[in-house]
Amino acid sequence: MSSTRWTDSPIGGLRLHAHAGLLTRVEFGAEPSGDRAEDAVLDAAEQQLQEYFAGVRREFDLPLASDGTEFQRKVWSEVRRIPYGETASYGDIARRLGYEPGISRAVGAANGANPLPVVVPCHRVVGSDGSLTGYAGGPDRKRILLELERPGLF
Repeated sequence: MSSTRWTDSPIGGLRLHAHAGLLTRVEFGAEPSGDRAEDAVLDAAEQQLQEYFAGVRREFDLPLASDGTEFQRKVWSEVRRIPYGETASYGDIARRLGYEPGISRAVGAANGANPLPVVVPCHRVVGSDGSLTGYAGGPDRKRILLELERPGLF
C-alpha cells in the first residue's frame, strides 16, 4: 500500500511517498495538504528530515526504494558516500565509479533523476568549478542545503 505525507521545511513543502515499508520519493514544492497517512516509514522520514534541517542529523537511516537503472543506482550509492558538509564534482563521481571523467554528463543525468533528494544528498554534487549546476530542486534550494551543512560556504 502506498502512503504520502506533506511536511514543511526550510526549502519549502515536501511530499514524502512510501510503499511496502520503503521511502520511494521526496518531492519539492508540495502544497500543504491534510494527508497524514499512518506509516512508520513516513514517521521516520519526517522525523529525520526535521533533525537534518535542525542541524542535528548528518546521515539518514531509512529503508529506501532502489528503483532506477543499474547505472543510476551506482551513482546514487556513490552520492550517499559524500560526507555531510562536503561536495564532489560530477567528474569525481565518474572517477570513483571507475569511469572516465567524460561520462560526467551521464552522472549528472542520473543524479538529476534521483527520486530521494536530500535523503540521497544529490545537492552535494557540483560542477567541476564548484558551480551549483544541475539540481532538480533549483539552485536556490541547493545553496540553502549546502549552506545548512557548511555555514559560510557562500
